[in-house]
Amino acid sequence: MLYSQFTNLDQTLKAFDLTLQEHRFLPDVPPLSPSAMLQSYLEEALLLAATGSEKVRSEGLIYPVLVEVRRCLKRQVAVFSGEDFTVDEARGLSGLVDFLLSRSPLVSTIEAPATVIVEVKKADLATGLGQCVAEMVAAQLFNQLNGKAIPVVYGVVSNGTQWRFLNLQDRTVTLDLVDYPLPPVDQLLGFLVWIMQEG
Repeated sequence: MLYSQFTNLDQTLKAFDLTLQEHRFLPDVPPLSPSAMLQSYLEEALLLAATGSEKVRSEGLIYPVLVEVRRCLKRQVAVFSGEDFTVDEARGLSGLVDFLLSRSPLVSTIEAPATVIVEVKKADLATGLGQCVAEMVAAQLFNQLNGKAIPVVYGVVSNGTQWRFLNLQDRTVTLDLVDYPLPPVDQLLGFLVWIMQEG
């Protein structure tokens, strides 16, 4: 079974015996101003991605934001796109992840701890929640198997202009029901940098 077969949140919660909470969990962190390069790029990309495919939104809006997070953190974290992240095929934890951020500076291979999973959808964010949670379970297991378990693994489901955050702690998934917009990018950068440093 591949991650893409986890088509809804309820199915995934049952498959991995998880409980769900719904509340805001991101702290009030200061927004981070983007580099002039990212700001200029997003002004152009937002126009192109408005009616674009999932791939256009993924490459045009989400990837540049994640690379900016890496820049903000002095290249001490890694960003992976479209990588195979097979952790446990028997449990369906296999396949490609849209994006994965790791607290390792190595970019040639995914190193634990895997910290943030980003799942991209063209429109309705709810359609990506189940798959994102399955990938978060895989990240949690990957970190444990590599001796680098962290208390919380984070997830994001995004269509580029809306970002919805989740986290997985032990067997509990917490879903933030707020959709954070892009633009502006400042608050998203603040959240993502905080997650990679402290979360």
